[in-house]
Amino acid sequence: MDENIKTALVDFLLRLGDDRLILGHRLSEWCGHGPVLEEDIALANISLDLIGQAAAFLHLACETDGNRRSEDELAYFREAMQFRNVQLVEQPNGDFARTIVRQYFFDTYNVLLLSELQESSHRQLAGISAKGCTEAAYHLRHSRDWLVRLGDGTEESHRRTQSAVDELWRYTGDLLASARAEQTLAGAGIIPRLDHLGQNWLEMTSEGLRTATLTLPKSAGSPASGSRHGAHSEHLGHLLAEMQIVARSFPDAKW
Repeated sequence: MDENIKTALVDFLLRLGDDRLILGHRLSEWCGHGPVLEEDIALANISLDLIGQAAAFLHLACETDGNRRSEDELAYFREAMQFRNVQLVEQPNGDFARTIVRQYFFDTYNVLLLSELQESSHRQLAGISAKGCTEAAYHLRHSRDWLVRLGDGTEESHRRTQSAVDELWRYTGDLLASARAEQTLAGAGIIPRLDHLGQNWLEMTSEGLRTATLTLPKSAGSPASGSRHGAHSEHLGHLLAEMQIVARSFPDAKW
């Protein structure tokens, strides 16, 4: 594989893995705190799905990079600036409505992206994406159902959900920003072109918000913040401190 293409593929896989790892950890924080027992279990299961996807993408990134690091090293021994996840997934859970809106924005993107990537000419990337797409479809059904239930529910639930939409909308620009790695891989025929992803995401997201009687913010997302290049909010550092503490405290431990 050409060195430029290999570098682009590693970068792309890190983005895929980091998005899912960080969001999976955020959802795991609901374990034992869900509004009802069934939802407590559902969020834990979605968290496990996302972390499983993250492990697969990060493992493939390590293989592509010559196994200089393991997926565990990528997860537990990188600093915040080395992570390539979007700022949306690192935002605190807040109340249940905020968690659902954050999840809905990501799930819509995830379904669309993995649907495209399962057609990749890279066999392993296509296989991971195909399995993840099945899981993502369930995640989207779950978050969309709750979005409608809360948005079109009581006056209080509608107010909180609309507030979450207004607050989190600013972070959606990173999801849709076209990156050089994607362009390089598409040019090499490894992944399909993703130019249309932003418009499809906006249409799909808007339909769910309308059904939930929620108002779409006036701006169609925000400009990319640079999170794909290490620019993160203060929340990621706090999250990593908690997520990485055991591995960093006992770096030679074997499980």
